[in-house]
Amino acid sequence: MTEFGHQHRFHCIMQDEPAAMERLCQVVRVRGFRLEALAMGRDAGRLTLAFTATGQRSPAMLQSQLEKLISVESVTCAPPESARQTA
Repeated sequence: MTEFGHQHRFHCIMQDEPAAMERLCQVVRVRGFRLEALAMGRDAGRLTLAFTATGQRSPAMLQSQLEKLISVESVTCAPPESARQTA
């Protein structure tokens, strides 16, 4: 756990469209999380993201909110122990 909260590792696949990353970052921020690490790749009109976010709130809540974005195709949250190993 960091001073800001627990670390959670997410994997997200979304459509590569203007402002898609901005919307994702905004949801992370508004829901009370902070991005600690982010890796992104592009392939065939899709963005593949792996990111670590810290926060006090439930990672399931953040996952649910990200899934509501139109450009997001899938979001998964890794178990807590893998977030510690990769951060």
